Amino acid sequence: MRAIWKGAIAFGLVNVPVKVYSATEDHDIGLHQVHNADGGRIRYQRRCEVCSEIVDYADIDKAYEEDGRTVILTRDELKSIPAESSHEIEVVQFVPSEQLDPIMFERSYYLEPDSKSPKAYVLLRRALEDTDRVAVVQFALREKTRLGALRIRDDVLVLQSLLWADEVREAAFPALETSVRISAQEREMSAALVDSMAGDFEPGQFTDDYQVQLRKLIDAKIEQGESLDTEQTFGAEAAEAGGGEVIDLMEALKRSLERKRGGGGAETSKADASPEDGEASPTKTTRAKATAATKAASTNTTAAKAPAKAPASKAAASKAPASKTPAKEPAAKEPAKSRRKGA
Repeated sequence: MRAIWKGAIAFGLVNVPVKVYSATEDHDIGLHQVHNADGGRIRYQRRCEVCSEIVDYADIDKAYEEDGRTVILTRDELKSIPAESSHEIEVVQFVPSEQLDPIMFERSYYLEPDSKSPKAYVLLRRALEDTDRVAVVQFALREKTRLGALRIRDDVLVLQSLLWADEVREAAFPALETSVRISAQEREMSAALVDSMAGDFEPGQFTDDYQVQLRKLIDAKIEQGESLDTEQTFGAEAAEAGGGEVIDLMEALKRSLERKRGGGGAETSKADASPEDGEASPTKTTRAKATAATKAASTNTTAAKAPAKAPASKAAASKAPASKTPAKEPAAKEPAKSRRKGA
């Protein structure tokens, strides 16, 4: 890694010299733009709209426009801003980590000790560990004064830049202001679904499917050229599943629980095996909750459908007398026929 900045952490009267490194990197495959007719690279030029000349980067200044007036600021004028020349990471406060809203997190940087002795660096790290707090800092980097959080990751101090308060938008959605009724059964089933999907977060288990498939497409195009068959490369296009709005929420929860229970396989069987006889495993407990919730949903669905069948049974009952009446009429007429014969 190459250091992008050098400075010092000001911790009271303690000064901690550090080097700053980017803690993250982009893993995306680099693509550039070309003309689809001949494959020529697309280049962007810095062209002045007044004289139409192509301008070198060294001849470019910055400007601010307000009320139709343009104020040009030279590089020297921008460098004269006091905060720009500061190479100090000033600790202004120590706060509990839970008070930092993750929405404010921006970029992360590793800090390396930049002195003959790392004692001051270790002292600050130990102070954060002992107090279980995060240091809120201010610093200047790349022509911006930034707010940051200083925390520990694997015995290394990490500087995480934060957004300013006015850079975070307020979420105002009218749909969330309406009153929505959630039944106890729906909450129980959703909780059971969460339990069935619970686990510990391990970032290495997840992959960037798009980048993997893009790499596969590039390799196939290199091998096959213009005769590339994307269906052969990726297989038949899968039909969209689960699209649209869910109408029957209870049915969706029920199916989700059934699918999670049915897809456990060998892992579920291993998890169900208790280390000691008579001891219920967490997986069994979760499954029992999910089963109970599903049965409750089925019972509720059956009860809800029962009244709909009542009119049909009443209709059948109303037709029954009509079918029995013709059967009684011949019996009533038989005495009349016998009297005629006797006469």
